[in-house]
Amino acid sequence: MVKVKFFAALRERLNCAEIDVESQHNDTVVQIRERLVAQYPAWQHELLANDVLCAKNFTFTDVTATVQSGDELAFFPPVTGG
Repeated sequence: MVKVKFFAALRERLNCAEIDVESQHNDTVVQIRERLVAQYPAWQHELLANDVLCAKNFTFTDVTATVQSGDELAFFPPVTGG
């Protein structure tokens, strides 16, 4: 299992803070994201947006990174400050 967490406005729009996802050997972030969209089609627009950021085990990563059972993924909108 991979624990997937959603933060900030993304959490609000999906109405979900976290979810556990079955993982296959050497899944990528893209595959986990696609599996979520297949299970929750209403999430497609939010999760597949080009500006959604991802972290794996508390480190920013890109969507080609592999994930293993026990990893934690976090998705969140772009961070801005001022």
